[in-house]
Amino acid sequence: MNIDYQKEKAVGKLAEYKDFKLPDEVRTFEKGKIELLNINGGKVGRLTLEPGWRWSKHVKPIVKTESCEAPHFQYQLSGRLHVAMKDGKEFETEAGEVAWVPSGHDAWVVGDEPVVLIDWSGASHYAEK
Repeated sequence: MNIDYQKEKAVGKLAEYKDFKLPDEVRTFEKGKIELLNINGGKVGRLTLEPGWRWSKHVKPIVKTESCEAPHFQYQLSGRLHVAMKDGKEFETEAGEVAWVPSGHDAWVVGDEPVVLIDWSGASHYAEK
């Protein structure tokens, strides 16, 4: 259903919606991509990470930092993601989970299923050249 919805509310603000089928920006990198939506002054990203993807191998050469400095507040739609923090702690996330991952980490896809996640926090500068 395609509805053109922009009703003015009593406080004078407009509702806004977007669809990842028409992202405002797409950044690609080996074994992955991030699709970005600009909405209400912020950015929301959908990351798709293919089997074999690892941040330190596929994104580190782009951003040139020792670890991922983007904090992530994310909802995972599919796959398994292993996260290794700089302090030595490690954990895995899977479909249906919400995670807050602070800056200073490496991560990689576990298994043969792509990881797809929605990120509300670290998307704006992720894999930015």
